[in-house]
Amino acid sequence: MTATPLRVGLIGYGLAGSVFHAPLIAATEGLALDTVVTSQPERQQQARAEFPDVRIAATAEELFGRADDLDLIVVASPNKTHVPLATAALKAGLPVVVDKPVAGTAAEARELAALAEERGLLLSVFQNRRWDNDFLTIRRLLADGELGDAWRFESRFERWRPQLKGGWRESGDPAEIGGLLYDLGSHVVDQALVLFGPVTEVYAESDVRRPGAQADDDTFIALTHASGVRSHLYVSATTAQLGPRFRVLGSRAGFVKYGLDPQEAALREGSRPGSTPDWGAEDQSLWGRVGSGESPLTGGGTPVPTLPGDYPAYYAAVAAALRGAGPNPVTALEAAAALDVLEAARRSARDKVTVTL
Repeated sequence: MTATPLRVGLIGYGLAGSVFHAPLIAATEGLALDTVVTSQPERQQQARAEFPDVRIAATAEELFGRADDLDLIVVASPNKTHVPLATAALKAGLPVVVDKPVAGTAAEARELAALAEERGLLLSVFQNRRWDNDFLTIRRLLADGELGDAWRFESRFERWRPQLKGGWRESGDPAEIGGLLYDLGSHVVDQALVLFGPVTEVYAESDVRRPGAQADDDTFIALTHASGVRSHLYVSATTAQLGPRFRVLGSRAGFVKYGLDPQEAALREGSRPGSTPDWGAEDQSLWGRVGSGESPLTGGGTPVPTLPGDYPAYYAAVAAALRGAGPNPVTALEAAAALDVLEAARRSARDKVTVTL
């Protein structure tokens, strides 16, 4: 017999909640989107239109008041609310998924992890870009030894957005935990740690480029891993010419890949996992190349089929973990290790020093 779906309460229906979490939850076998929490009437209307059976709550307190009716809370609200809402959910006896960054500091992340362990509850962090198509492809290339020993890793999450959009993500108030270092930086640092392990040194340059901007919009981070690999990570909203998304250089060969995983664009356009048989697949023209001694832009190297991206795998793993059938896909302690790096990067950029961890 099929198990009864686990009932999910989703807090927040902005970009993260409506584009990523709600569609992925609804598409996951074994999960059911039960309630959406948003106080904004237009977002309430949007949620009802997209998920006619969903309940609507105006406040998180309403949700926690029905804790016995739920099996999982997902926190997809603004960054500054992540810790208090996750804390409240855990104290209400509910497992939690928190969007990245789980907290503003590594210490807060570890406190949350300790609370979850004390209560015997799942606490997972939504690091969906571990399931990007290009990242999955790099993991396979490294595991298969096609690049030899990895020496240098370059990762760019660059955009050209010369005009400010407004909102808390661009706020200079430290309480908002805005800026690209903690936004896109949470992704590129997490990926580097997954690939190459702990970091011993951090150097960063962080700038506020756009007129009227208050938070960092152009940041570079250099990491020295204990393994000896060096990672160079770029996050920017001010890049007029975009570089390769990834470049991995090894003792045998290198891999260069341009373009972004197509899943976010598909979700923004209203496509849903399972709606097409080729979810997460990429056109052959965007495949990266493996080779040595020549630029891929002049025909060097061999095209490598990009593995399909698989954001649905995250919530499938969460559902399995809740049923005792698999591990937590992204732990809060892993997120805390990434926050150690982000905090060091912020200090490095501010004080113009290299920080040893």
